[in-house]
Amino acid sequence: MRAICLYLHIHQPIRYREYPIFDVGNNSNYWDADFNSPQSNQRIFEKVTLKSYRPMLKLLEKKMMAHKDFKVSFSITGTWMEQAEKWAPDLIEQIRRMVARGQVEILGETYYHSLAFFYDHNEFELQVKLHAAKIKKLFGVTPKVFRNTELAYNNKLARWADEQNYTGILAEGWDRVLKGKSPNYLYKPTGCNNLKLLLKNYRLSDDIAFRFSDRNWKEWPLTVEKYQNWINEDCLNGELINLFMDFETFGEHQWESTGIFDFMNSFIDSWLKVKDNKFITVSEACESLEPNGEVSMPTTVTWADSERDLSAWLSNDMQEDASKKLYHIRNAILQTNDAKLIDDWRYLTTSDHPYSMCTKYWSDGDVHAYFSAYASPYESYMYFMNVLRDIEYRLKLAKK
Repeated sequence: MRAICLYLHIHQPIRYREYPIFDVGNNSNYWDADFNSPQSNQRIFEKVTLKSYRPMLKLLEKKMMAHKDFKVSFSITGTWMEQAEKWAPDLIEQIRRMVARGQVEILGETYYHSLAFFYDHNEFELQVKLHAAKIKKLFGVTPKVFRNTELAYNNKLARWADEQNYTGILAEGWDRVLKGKSPNYLYKPTGCNNLKLLLKNYRLSDDIAFRFSDRNWKEWPLTVEKYQNWINEDCLNGELINLFMDFETFGEHQWESTGIFDFMNSFIDSWLKVKDNKFITVSEACESLEPNGEVSMPTTVTWADSERDLSAWLSNDMQEDASKKLYHIRNAILQTNDAKLIDDWRYLTTSDHPYSMCTKYWSDGDVHAYFSAYASPYESYMYFMNVLRDIEYRLKLAKK
């Protein structure tokens, strides 16, 4: 058997609007921006639904009906599910059908797409439980494999997942960590008893996710024949090709005009034409394959930027200040038992917010600028801190 594990991450943050200092203490509506503003959650969600979610889900479901050996794994954040329930409930129903077919697996993660694991362990565990409950309610399943926000992973996280009886966990197959090992095997995480580790083949994944439409790429255009030949070569050094990427790769990051949908449609058919080729879920990989040794990641590895660390969210004073002050008031917020206040606080834990404050490559108009709904990292920080000031004001009122 030669297997591809296709994992797609489905997420949309709930963005805070351009929230001026004058609104602090006077207006606690942080999230409902004008429909035409860059921070309009409804406008953005409906746009991406039209460009990406609907056409790609339609393609995947069609392929599942045509091929019983075509399976996909999803991770779906709570913030995405909330918005889909409001503005595109048909997406929830479609995923529910695909799960019921037994050809989609849903992974566990934090409800709010947060980096709480690195700031407050109790908050992290609570968000994981909230997510599992939401997945059970909407799709009738309980996640068995864990994927942390931004694929942020280290040995400590693996030990936690092992203790929680997850069967598998995902991480970036970063060269500096693997030290010559292939990402195309299942591994045992250091210090774990039963947990299996699946590593992203970032070269083959990023060929689609980032390079597909790059006309300056020496391999452009990427054809199905060329890509399948590359996978065949990688299969000589492994038994499992882990293609991990954002769902929005299809239609939003790589527009329909690039041919991305036609490429995936043809690639799935082409791969499954070959005897013994399969697409398997993350759980099937954990169940059918034995670990090919052990991998240790004592320091945190993510799937972001060239450094593959936490610097996309924690590399400047703004990001550090915002996160420190946010988590500092967590216990006091929860003690209020004010559901609306707690929800508003938790929406601020979403990792997209400190990401939009990153200044590493801002002058070069890097990917951070592309994903930001704000004019600059400094404006994002300013609005975030204004929202946090109003939350602190509401906290003081709640204590009286």
